[in-house]
Amino acid sequence: MKVLITGNMGYIGPRVGARLRASFPQATLIGLDIGYFAHCLTGAETLPERIYDQQLFADVRQVSVETFRGVDAVVHLAAISNDPMGNTFEDVTDEINFKSSVRVARLAREAGVRRFIFASSCSMYGAAEGAPRKEADAINPLTAYARSKVATEQALPELAGENFIVTSLRFATACGMSERLRLDLVLNDFVAAAIVSKKITILSDGTPWRPLIHVDDMARAIEWGVTRTRENGGTFIAVNAGSDAWNYQVKDLALAVAQAIPGIDVSINQDAQPDKRSYRVNFSLFKELAPRFQPQVNLHAAIVGLKKGLERMEFRETNFRDSRYMRLKVLTDLRQSGLINESLEWSAGSAVAQVA
Repeated sequence: MKVLITGNMGYIGPRVGARLRASFPQATLIGLDIGYFAHCLTGAETLPERIYDQQLFADVRQVSVETFRGVDAVVHLAAISNDPMGNTFEDVTDEINFKSSVRVARLAREAGVRRFIFASSCSMYGAAEGAPRKEADAINPLTAYARSKVATEQALPELAGENFIVTSLRFATACGMSERLRLDLVLNDFVAAAIVSKKITILSDGTPWRPLIHVDDMARAIEWGVTRTRENGGTFIAVNAGSDAWNYQVKDLALAVAQAIPGIDVSINQDAQPDKRSYRVNFSLFKELAPRFQPQVNLHAAIVGLKKGLERMEFRETNFRDSRYMRLKVLTDLRQSGLINESLEWSAGSAVAQVA
């Protein structure tokens, strides 16, 4: 089996690669990444990509059908990966997250790829009061990032067929330790703040709901997508990927961190306007379809894992929200240094190798 993973040098990619290598030791693993965050290693003793058979440096906007020849499954992680980046680079987000995602899927199908796994997001539910949202419920995307995921999901079914099984995983908000850790995610931010300042400050009123999933459990769900057959969900399926036990209000996450790391003060801005991005999600379909690939990491373990990982790094950056741990900060620094242009393409003289 040959698996190509786009965006493999980000936050989730190292855990996906490790999971697939462990589950399929004889598989050929190929990484494809533009390299924005390749240098953002966190506590990695060796380069995570050492387990790959091949690492390609390329812009997904420029790949050709030849990239996918002989590949059995494509795991498509490559994206402008959060709301702050999406809002800052809205047009580029549409180009990369939507148009290029559909193009990659089309090229993969043309090349004979059998399975396509798309990393979608529960953020498409946006502001959603009431019962936890199921896949058939109304969506309400509030950001460029969420809209890009919706648009891609709407385009993928027409590409799916008996010889091209498409799985769109609507992931809950990611968390947990990784070889390229991000701290622009709610739980990761809280743990980092607890370690460096002994204080967690919630700028909202703490009431918004967030479903969470550990990066290792995201990798577990992706493995299901790599092996899923048409009999297990059809030629195309969009499924909420996470656990019903992991629907939390933001304030509860902060209190859980304080319980796991004693001596932490939690401050909530009771007068703040509620964050409109609030939704609970129903994960029963995922549990039905993928019983052997259900999330295994609980909230306490995720917090402890982050704490231990940051302590191994001797993490002391009190100003971490303005550091390379924030993906928007990395892109902004690359732009200001002239290494990438306004379209987030590598500038002349700094270009990564492109795949023909």
